[in-house]
Amino acid sequence: MTRVLEVEELRISFPAERGGRFLAVDGVSFTLDRGETLAIVGESGCGKSITSLALLRLVPPPGRIESGSVIRLGDTDVLALEGESLRRIRGRRVGMIFQDPMTSLNPVFTVGNQIAEGIRAHFKVSKAEARDRSLHLLQEVGIPDPSTRIDSYPHQLSGGMRQRVMIAMALAAEPEILVADEPTTALDVTVQAQILEVLDRLRESHGMAVLLITHDLGIVAGRADRVAVMYAGQIVEEAPTARLFSAPSHPYTQGLFASVPRITGPVRRLTPIRGSVPAPTAWPSGCRFRPRCPQAFDKSETMPPLLPVGLEHRMRCWLAEGAGGAMGAGGQ
Repeated sequence: MTRVLEVEELRISFPAERGGRFLAVDGVSFTLDRGETLAIVGESGCGKSITSLALLRLVPPPGRIESGSVIRLGDTDVLALEGESLRRIRGRRVGMIFQDPMTSLNPVFTVGNQIAEGIRAHFKVSKAEARDRSLHLLQEVGIPDPSTRIDSYPHQLSGGMRQRVMIAMALAAEPEILVADEPTTALDVTVQAQILEVLDRLRESHGMAVLLITHDLGIVAGRADRVAVMYAGQIVEEAPTARLFSAPSHPYTQGLFASVPRITGPVRRLTPIRGSVPAPTAWPSGCRFRPRCPQAFDKSETMPPLLPVGLEHRMRCWLAEGAGGAMGAGGQ
């Protein structure tokens, strides 16, 4: 497989109210191969979206990517790029579907103009050619009556159609990587399924790698090749999707599965994870899940590294040093 993205020790900081800085993302590392889908999963506030923005150097100020971080697109060091060199990778090599299409789309331009803008920014084509390409993209993402909708404004479209427009914009420059940040937020389940089917079809037809950012485990199964679970700015477990779903090992991942209702098997009371994700300014020492963890023990007061659990399966928990029985407690 061809490696298209490599992120190592990514750290993103923001200024604290009382001076100094705090880390919103702390030492995140992952890779992405051509044609592969990696899902980054976790509760709101875990650092998923800001991680995806860092890939395009879009971390909002006064946030900054700390020294020692590595973001590499093939042989290109993204953190060394400036000006025009940086603009050339935005959209061209990495396309992004932002979380809320209603606020991401410009309300005073038609959707056709907004798609064509991305095309003309990266390719030397005429306005007519860019419009034809925009029309083709609207057809490709399943917009009904695209020849009419191309001249519509965002407020004239439904939420599902706006999301399809965002996908078309992300594909406009034929990127190597598509970053989908919560692509089904605020959509009903039928439209969610349609949007996800569009993404699957486009990944196969274009051969893109997809980075899927979500808090919904339901859209990960059968869709992602690998899953990275984030908590409090760190990846706490990563594994091939089938492995993670059959044997979740980190107590946080186990808690996520225990809080999801099932339609098969015995009926059981859902077990929510107690408490909430701490603010980045108040992360506990040691294992950051320790205050909420039902399996915490003395060694949890020391920060664990990502430890091997099985083949291509790691978790950030000292339980990985123990026997399989210790890790299995609290699983599915």
